[in-house]
Amino acid sequence: MKIPGLITAVGFFVVAVGTGCACAQSMPATAGETLSGQHVKPSDLVKGHTAVLIAGFSHEAGMHSGAWRKAVTSDPAMQGVLVLELAMLEKAPGLIRGMIKSGMRKDVSPPGQDRIVVMTQDQTRWEKFFGVSDDKVPYVILLNERGDVVWSGHGQAAELEPELRKALAKR
Repeated sequence: MKIPGLITAVGFFVVAVGTGCACAQSMPATAGETLSGQHVKPSDLVKGHTAVLIAGFSHEAGMHSGAWRKAVTSDPAMQGVLVLELAMLEKAPGLIRGMIKSGMRKDVSPPGQDRIVVMTQDQTRWEKFFGVSDDKVPYVILLNERGDVVWSGHGQAAELEPELRKALAKR
């Protein structure tokens, strides 16, 4: 499985520690598909890497997930961190999932498409993992190389990305 630039990219992995995540359980081993068409398991991709996961559990949250992706990938402090964005589409009607993915692809460069994983199953398990209490906002998790959640939050990137940066510096 080849994912260009994935290992050197900042990882979008959302885990809520400081803001009330119920993340004591392990990450679901659900497979998804990147916007570039690769079948991957986020749980496999993050093994051995410091990673940031960003997840959107609704259309509204997904619209704000891109701001997180841009903030994290453009932050020099996050160099060498794996970033994955998870787009949770299980609740979207099957007939429009293709249109949603097509619209997402238009707004993301080809290398960036390898870091966005569309998930169409196990959404309830992912919601429990992230500790979702408000599906209208994105959730973000920082994992260390052992897979431990070292920071989590949910909300807007402009407000919380500095906290994520501080947590990364402490690891």
